[in-house]
Amino acid sequence: MSQSLLKSIKLLDCFKGRGELTLQELVKLSNLPKTTVFRLVSSLEKGGLLVSRREFNRAVKYKLGLKLLELGNSVLQQLEYRKVAFPYMEQLNKELNEFVHLTVIEGNEAVYVEKIASNKSVRLVIETGKRAPLYAGSASKLLLAYMDSDSLEAYLKNLTIIKVGDNTIEDKETLREELEKIRKNGYSRSHAEHFKDTMGFSCPIRDNTGQVIAALGVNIPITDYSEDREPIILEKVREMSVKISAELGYKG
Repeated sequence: MSQSLLKSIKLLDCFKGRGELTLQELVKLSNLPKTTVFRLVSSLEKGGLLVSRREFNRAVKYKLGLKLLELGNSVLQQLEYRKVAFPYMEQLNKELNEFVHLTVIEGNEAVYVEKIASNKSVRLVIETGKRAPLYAGSASKLLLAYMDSDSLEAYLKNLTIIKVGDNTIEDKETLREELEKIRKNGYSRSHAEHFKDTMGFSCPIRDNTGQVIAALGVNIPITDYSEDREPIILEKVREMSVKISAELGYKG
């Protein structure tokens, strides 16, 4: 990726939680040279990603342009499965009273794109948009397991595992074995690999081509786990993932 593009993205990130910014404010927030900021802002404005306005005798102020809204709507259209999945997630949450989440791959990370919390006093809290490494946690590992073979090999070749939980898998060979087990079983489970004192269970969601496009998962506090309860949770997660996949056109 070109340095100019990366710097442009950095400038756009400066607007998170902010309405309008002057050139000087952008320079300060981005820590980029003023000449660079001016050049990039001019290009972003021409492209419709930024718009400017000048108040009488005041500095020019910039804000995000509607072009970004158009692009955002395109992303939402790609995430149509969220609308399909949500009623089933609500049902799963109602039946189990546990944290239910929908997770997808973006780049080399898993992203939580939808979630419904339990109403328990002790519960896991994960914000929508949170990212996780693909080697830790039930949903992350499931998405990694169903990645196409070339992409998986490239990911593993460049992977440096960083321990993010008490039971994070710490070597690639063990990870490969775990991924093979997930593909064989058709589901993924985890115990405190990413989130402390938490068990996770995830099943694949497939589109009309059979490709795994998301993971439906449930996380529970370790204090609520039992061997008798595990198959009940897995069966309900599997049931809902099958129903979502069928609604998305999967015929398998």
